[in-house]
Amino acid sequence: MQQEHEHHRLLEINSHHNHDDTSSFVGQADNDNSHHHHHHQPITTTPKYTKRQQDRTTQPSLWNTKEFYVYYLVFMFCIPYMFKTAHEASSVDNPNYEKYQHLLSDGFFGYKLDNSDGQWAGFRNNLPKLLIVVSIYLPLSHLFSSFFVPAKTTNSLKSPQQPLVRTYFFLAFSAIYLYFMYGNSILKIMLIVSTNYAIAKLGRNARWMPVATWAFNIAILFLNEGYKGYNFSDFHEALTWLDDNTGMDRRWDVHFNFTMLRLVSFNLDYYWSFNSDHELIMEDRDRTPTNDKERVTQPAFAGDYCFTYYVAFALYAPLYVAGPIMTFNDFISQLRYPKTIPAKTLLMWVARLIFSLLTMEFVNHYMYMVAISKTQAWDDDTILQIAMIALFNLVLIWLKLLIIWRFFRLWALLDGIEAPENMIRCVTNNYSALGFWRSWHKSFNLWIIRYIYVPLGGTRYAMYNIWVVFTFVAVWHDINLKLLAWGWLISLFILPEIVAGRIFSKQKWGSWPYYRHLCAVGAVGNILLMITANLVGFCTGLEGTKMLIAEMFSSTQGYITLLGCLGALFVCAQIQFEVRESEKRRGLFLNC
Repeated sequence: MQQEHEHHRLLEINSHHNHDDTSSFVGQADNDNSHHHHHHQPITTTPKYTKRQQDRTTQPSLWNTKEFYVYYLVFMFCIPYMFKTAHEASSVDNPNYEKYQHLLSDGFFGYKLDNSDGQWAGFRNNLPKLLIVVSIYLPLSHLFSSFFVPAKTTNSLKSPQQPLVRTYFFLAFSAIYLYFMYGNSILKIMLIVSTNYAIAKLGRNARWMPVATWAFNIAILFLNEGYKGYNFSDFHEALTWLDDNTGMDRRWDVHFNFTMLRLVSFNLDYYWSFNSDHELIMEDRDRTPTNDKERVTQPAFAGDYCFTYYVAFALYAPLYVAGPIMTFNDFISQLRYPKTIPAKTLLMWVARLIFSLLTMEFVNHYMYMVAISKTQAWDDDTILQIAMIALFNLVLIWLKLLIIWRFFRLWALLDGIEAPENMIRCVTNNYSALGFWRSWHKSFNLWIIRYIYVPLGGTRYAMYNIWVVFTFVAVWHDINLKLLAWGWLISLFILPEIVAGRIFSKQKWGSWPYYRHLCAVGAVGNILLMITANLVGFCTGLEGTKMLIAEMFSSTQGYITLLGCLGALFVCAQIQFEVRESEKRRGLFLNC
C-alpha cells in the first residue's frame, strides 16, 4: 500500500487535520503536468519526510483522551442503531414492504435478496463467466511472457529496438474477448479507435490536435447515447446482416466511456511528447522511472506511439470494461520497465475482494435499500428511517463500485500491470467535498487533473474551471439532467469549502484552542452537502431529494432527528480528523 499511497503525491498535507486543504482536488494538479510549462527542467520528485521529521508536523494523539472516550460511546450506540433502523425500514413487517417486494429475489438461507441495482446485478450474475475468462487469460498471458519476452536483464526492453511483444498477446486476446462480448460491434469500436489515432498522427504537435481530439471524443459520447450504440443498418441497408450478431452485450457503448478516456490520454500524451526535452526522448537514454509520477509524466520513446501499442492500450482486456483508468505513458512504462508486485500484495487484494463481496451479499440480504429507493416506498416511515434509507443507498453505491473496480484492478495486477486504486476511503470517511472526489474515483480524478484541470489553468482559475470539470464528469457518466444537476451541485458545494478554508485557514486561526471544533462544524456542513448532491445524482433524483428534505423539516420529530444527526456527524468528523493525523504520523499521505 505504501507505493499506492505515494502515487501522484502532488501536494503534501501541511494543514492541521487537513482542514486547510482548500486546493486539494485542484491545487495538487499544477505540479502534475509541470513539464508542460517547464519543458527543459529535469523531472524532480517531492522530497520524502523521514518519520522523525513528519512527527514534528502533527499533533499529539487524542485517541486516549476523555473527549474521545465520549466519542467512542456515541459510536458504540449510533452504529448498531443505524443498522437496526435501516433493517426495520426494509423488514417484512413494514407496511411499505409490499410496494417493492416484487424487486426482491430468492437469496441464501431462506432470505430475500435485493439484486435490483442493474449495474450490480450485471456484475454479480456474470461473475462466474468473468472468473472463467480470468482463469484462461492469466495462464496464457504468463506463458506467452515466459516464452517471448526477453529475460529481465540490465538492458531488457529499455531500448526502443526491443519491441514490446506482450502487446501482441494483448491485441489477440482483446479481439477474441470483445468479439464474444459485443459481436460485430467490435467493428464500430475499431472505427472510432482508428479515427482517433488518425487525428493524433495527422495533428502531431499542431495546436489544433488537442482541440480536434476533444471535439471528436465528446461528439462520440453524445452520438453513442443518441443512437444507443448504432445499428449497422443506419449506415447502409446492405450491412443489416451485421446487426444479427451483437454478442453477449448489445450496449457496447455503455462501456466505451472508459475507452474514450484512454483515447484522449494517448493523443495528449503524444502531443506533449513533442514539447519535452529532447534528451528525454533520445533512443539510447536510460530513463528508468523512479516513481509512479515519472511513469505518467515521462514521455515514451517516439516509436512507442504506434498503432499496435495504442490499440493494445485502448482495448487492454483486464481494464476495458470498468477501469481503473491508466494513462498511455504509464501503461507503456510498465511494459518497458516492469514493476515487481509482491505475492503478499496480490494475496492481500484477493482477500480484500472476497471480504467486500461477502459484505455486499450480507447487506443485500439484510436490508433492501435499493428496492425501496427505486419505488420510493417510505410512506409513513419515521424521519430517521428515511435518513438511513438515503445514507445506506450511498454506502451501497460505494461498495458496489469498490468491488467492480477492485475485481478488474486485481485482474490487471495479476497480469503485472498496476493501475491506480480507485476507492481509497470508505464513503463515510469523508468530511471534505474535495477529498471525497479524490478518494471516490481516484484514477478518474488523476486523469481529470492531468488532461483537463491543469490545461485549463489549475489553481489560478479554480473558481471557474471546476464548473467545466464537473460538467464533463456528469456528461461522461451519462447524458441526462439528473447527473448534470449532480455535477453542478458538486461545483456549487465545493465553493463554500474553498472560501471557508481561506477565511478560517490554519495560518490565521490555528492557534485558537477551539479551531479543531470549528473545523468539525464546517465538516458537518460539507457532509450534508455531499449527501444531498449524491442523492440527487445517484439515488432519489432531484424531486425525491426535495421530498426527503421537506419531510425532515415538516415536523418536530424531523427537527429532533436532524439535531441528533448533526451531533453524530460532529463526532464522526472529529474521529476522521484524528484518523488523518494518525496517517500523517505513520508517514502516509493520502491527500484526502
